[in-house]
Amino acid sequence: MTLTLTSPAFQHGERIPVFYTCEGKDLSPPLKWSGAPAGTRSFALICSDPDAPVGTWYHWAIFDLPAETTHLDAGYPRNARTGMVRQAISDFNRAGYGGPCPPKGHGAHHYHFRLFALGVASLKLADIPHCRDVERVCAQQVLAEATLTGLYER
Repeated sequence: MTLTLTSPAFQHGERIPVFYTCEGKDLSPPLKWSGAPAGTRSFALICSDPDAPVGTWYHWAIFDLPAETTHLDAGYPRNARTGMVRQAISDFNRAGYGGPCPPKGHGAHHYHFRLFALGVASLKLADIPHCRDVERVCAQQVLAEATLTGLYER
């Protein structure tokens, strides 16, 4: 079975609804996944925009999601920690999700929601790391990865 990541809000390669962007409510979209490989002990999810004028812009990293997790509801709280689940500092300089907000007239940006099935229950990171740190440490523990890409332009 292959790890898959989907959203009831948008399909892979389609436009992310305004509701989940800086022009809407700026809430995280609902996400669902299945097909975690044997040995998965936790999940991490990173959302980034490689089309940003300054280079890859990190919108969200949430990690230490328990292995039995199969979805995130829309509007996940922006707390740095909710129970054992942790969120990193994004390029918006805050913990939690920051929705698509590309410069006006810059064309469509690609927002990659990358889900990592990890072989450890908890990532060894600073109390509130940056999204880049989560990405770096995930690369050392990843068992499988799935990507959902949404588009947005203003």
